[in-house]
Amino acid sequence: MRCIFISRSTFPRIIYDELSKYFQLDVWNNDGIGMWSKKAAPPPDVLKRKFSECDGAVVTIGDKITEDTLGGAKIRILATYSVGFDHIDLHAATRLGIPVAYTPEVLVESVADFAIGLMLGAARRIVDGDKIIRSGNAEAVWGEYMGDEVWGKTLGILGLGNIGIAVARRAAAFKMRTIYWSRHRKPNVEIALGVLPVTLDELFSQSDYLVITVALSPETRHLVNEDRLKLMKKNAYVINIARGAVIDTPALIKALREEWIRGAALDVYEDEPLPTNSELLSLKNIVLTPHIASASLDTRNNMAEIIIKSIINVLIHGKPPIYTANPEVYGRQ
Repeated sequence: MRCIFISRSTFPRIIYDELSKYFQLDVWNNDGIGMWSKKAAPPPDVLKRKFSECDGAVVTIGDKITEDTLGGAKIRILATYSVGFDHIDLHAATRLGIPVAYTPEVLVESVADFAIGLMLGAARRIVDGDKIIRSGNAEAVWGEYMGDEVWGKTLGILGLGNIGIAVARRAAAFKMRTIYWSRHRKPNVEIALGVLPVTLDELFSQSDYLVITVALSPETRHLVNEDRLKLMKKNAYVINIARGAVIDTPALIKALREEWIRGAALDVYEDEPLPTNSELLSLKNIVLTPHIASASLDTRNNMAEIIIKSIINVLIHGKPPIYTANPEVYGRQ
C-alpha cells in the first residue's frame, strides 16, 4: 500500500480520515505544538528519510524543504498546506520531477477579512481598549480614548493579487481612496474597483493605511525598509498579512519607536513564532497576532480538501494537483 508522510498531527481531521482510505499514513507527532511552529517541524534528517520512503508528503510552512532534504526522494507529490511556498526549494523539486501542490485562492476572503480587522483594530485602538477595561483603569480615559478614522482615508495596497483585490473590494464600503503598486498593472481591476496605480514611492507617501499582500520573493524581501518608511505620513499605519520578511523588522521597530508612523499591525514575522524577546513586544503602537489571517474553520477545511484531492489526483488518477506551484514540472508554464 502506498505511503503518505504527514508532517503534523494537528492538521484538520479530514486529511487523516480521507487519505487513510487510500494510503498508509506516516504521521509525525508534534505533541500539540502549534501547527506552523518550527518546534513542531520534523528535523531535516527525518524529512529526508520520509521523502525517500513514501510516495507523497504533506507539509506546511514551518517545514524547510531544501535540496538536501529532497535528495534521494521517492515522493511523487509534495503538498504544502499553505498558500505560500517560499519554504520549499521549487527548483530542486522541479529538477527531481516532483510537483508541489499548494492551496491558493481558497483563503482569499478569510485573509482579506482579517486585514480589514487588523486595520480597524490598530486605528481605533480596540486591543488597547480591551486591555484597559480588563486592567480596571478605564475610568481615567472613559469616552476619551482616541484613535484614527478609516472612513474616507487613503488605502495603499502593496501587491494587487487575489488577496489585495479582495481587500480593495472591502475598502470600497469605507469610501476609501485605494491606490496600489504591483509588479504588474491590473487595468481590469482598476476599472472595476476604481483603484489607482502609483509608483512605489507614491504608495508609501500617500497611504494612510498600507496593507501588504505581496508574495515573498528575492525582489520583495525587505521591500518595506527604512528609506520607504520615512516617506510615510506621521499618522500612517502598516498592516502585514503577507510574509514577515517583506518588512525589514529593525527598520519598522525604529519607525514605531521614533514615531515616523502612527502604528502597525502584524500577523506575520521574519522569525516565526515571534521570539519572546522580540523588540516588537515592547512597543505600544502595534497590534500583533500569531499568523491567523486564514485561521477560520471553513477556510482551513477547504485547504485540507484541496490537499486531499491533489494527492489523489497525482497518485491514483495520474493527473496534476488542483494547484501546482511548479507547473513547469509538467513541461508547461
